Amino acid sequence: MRAAIKVRLSPSKLCLLGNGAAGSASIAARRGFATSEKRRTNWGFIGLGQMGYPMAKNLRNKIADGDTMVVHDRNVEATRQFVEEVGTKGVDVQVVGTPREVAEKCTTIITVLPDSSHVNNVFHNILEPALKPSNPERLFIDCSTIDPASSREVANAVHCTAQGRFVDAPMSGGVVGARASTLSFMLGASSRTGQLTERVKPILMLMGKRVFHLGEQGSGLSGKLANNYLLAVSNIATAEAMNFGVKRGLDPQKLGELINTSSGRCWSSEINNPIEGVSNDAPANRGYEGGFSVKLMKKDLKLAMSAANEVGAKLELADKALDVYEAAADTDGNKDFSVVYKLLNKDA
Repeated sequence: MRAAIKVRLSPSKLCLLGNGAAGSASIAARRGFATSEKRRTNWGFIGLGQMGYPMAKNLRNKIADGDTMVVHDRNVEATRQFVEEVGTKGVDVQVVGTPREVAEKCTTIITVLPDSSHVNNVFHNILEPALKPSNPERLFIDCSTIDPASSREVANAVHCTAQGRFVDAPMSGGVVGARASTLSFMLGASSRTGQLTERVKPILMLMGKRVFHLGEQGSGLSGKLANNYLLAVSNIATAEAMNFGVKRGLDPQKLGELINTSSGRCWSSEINNPIEGVSNDAPANRGYEGGFSVKLMKKDLKLAMSAANEVGAKLELADKALDVYEAAADTDGNKDFSVVYKLLNKDA
């Protein structure tokens, strides 16, 4: 697959795979790619999963009337539901059958995909044969969390064949942040001129609240994997601490309030607490449904361990954390990763 993806590319229009932000940002982003103020924008979005769906929904709600949104997901039910929920009034929402059709209709393409194999398959479909007409300014924004090596290969395939520009922009904030459009993006993009970064930032702000430019292509993923390693460990520690306190007879709401106003406070304790009723809108309140799955956290942890090994960075807690997520994946792999609380409580 990786050998096959190295082809001559040619760019096309503007397709986004993400969600919205402020109205002024959407106007700025749209006009930034238009030859005139009256020209309408085609936004493309590929990947309507747990994160992509709410991102795409927010995007549709914030782009200008008269624009077009082109979406693709191999789950036909997801695309049907998306069109049904957002409607087509004001914005022309189109569903297409392949990633290539998205790229052919758009100039900026945003992808939100589960893993490296999905990203490779999507870009293989887009880039082979080369897109016509050629457009070196076509913009690909990949928000997927994959290994940096695969991301570099896709970027090289896009750049070396002059089919466009490629940046990595994984995000943090979970499903809650995707729904609320409060995501933080970690951007890896060439800073040689600064123009590419300034082009991408307003688009990402349509889907979130913050954009951190961490360096050249691939840097966004390095930042994301460092963050998710910490998240993997802190999620388990939160579950252990909450379980410990409850076993000692403490009320979980009071314990949560204590932790979240003290030095132990973290995202897992405050926003994604593993005990029902402690955090508003946490997956624990819905039977651990609708969050960041155990399987995806296990995948990210493995990616972080591999990336750390490449540079000789020690991750002393990684192996034990991986054991916990592998055990949780055996019974609750599709549930939110805070479900490890249930596993720890069961084993206690």
